[in-house]
Amino acid sequence: MDMFREWTPGPVAHQFDEQVTKGGTLDVKIARALAAAMTFAQDQHGLNRDAIALAMSDYLDQKITTNMLNSYASPARTDHKITLERTIALAEITKCTELLGFICGFSNTVVVPEKYADVIRLWQLEKAQERLDNEVRSLRAKHGGGK
Repeated sequence: MDMFREWTPGPVAHQFDEQVTKGGTLDVKIARALAAAMTFAQDQHGLNRDAIALAMSDYLDQKITTNMLNSYASPARTDHKITLERTIALAEITKCTELLGFICGFSNTVVVPEKYADVIRLWQLEKAQERLDNEVRSLRAKHGGGK
């Protein structure tokens, strides 16, 4: 019996489903990503926007209101933008790492759990070693093959 036949590994990189941030201007995409992070917090952790605002206020030691969160998450509210420090607080409070993945996506990078850092570094080193080995073989072949 193959116990892993039905198993599918989860995604490694943290990112929203493309439908969340597809289309529209940058400010619309940001508003949808922020709204998705807040929905994630509600669905996964039972945190409504009131609770998120209170937790962000504590985290930042500044007053964050539910109305502010509603404005950040509304594409129609182009006059009310979220700051970087508040985005960080929102990501921390909601535990929505997809929000960080959304931001990193603009520079063609991804967010992966820290536990994978050594595996990624090992892969990088192995690829570098392969390139060096190929270069050494090429130079040896060019100059008579001696060690």
